[in-house]
Amino acid sequence: GIELIDSYVFNQAEYIRFNSTVGRFVGYTEHGLKNAEAWNSDAGILGQEQGELERFCKHNTANHYSAILDKT
Repeated sequence: GIELIDSYVFNQAEYIRFNSTVGRFVGYTEHGLKNAEAWNSDAGILGQEQGELERFCKHNTANHYSAILDKT
């Protein structure tokens, strides 16, 4: 399967991350924990992140896999 990790960084420190395998945001700082709680309760934000997995990851994976096959 494909996993999307979407990290949010402030001052070179990751404070929140979306992981498509769990389908939720995880906070790493006090601010990140508050955001994670709010964003996890917002179906629109969760849907947008899951859409990135479909739109970007799966589309590009197919392209890269095809390019690798062409070179072998």
